[in-house]
Amino acid sequence: MMEELISRALDARSRAYAPYSRFQVGAALRCDGVIYSGCNVENAAYPLGTCAEGGAISAMVLGGGQRIEEIVIVGGGDQPCTPCGGCRQKLREFGQPDLKVHMISSTGKLLLTRTLADLLPDAFGPDNLG
Repeated sequence: MMEELISRALDARSRAYAPYSRFQVGAALRCDGVIYSGCNVENAAYPLGTCAEGGAISAMVLGGGQRIEEIVIVGGGDQPCTPCGGCRQKLREFGQPDLKVHMISSTGKLLLTRTLADLLPDAFGPDNLG
């Protein structure tokens, strides 16, 4: 399943719309055995763009999913593309603290794996609301 997640994240990255930053990002997540992917989409009004992780989460919700089991994120080069703060919170909405977040290179090489708890310690999530 990891190979499929990597392949889908790489494909999503190739479809990213990043004419301003030229920094393409792709993400693919697994939910109930189904893979959903997303890419970053920039906008001339910079804060209005969307991240790859958010796109994949939207696809998952549209498909009826509610729990992320694993996610792969790919940016450019050989540095891990870790999720931004907003995406870490989005991942927490649909993932448990032990969610594995894999960051790969643009050639598909695994660069870093962290749990969501590593990336967002002491997170505020749905269970905090009772």
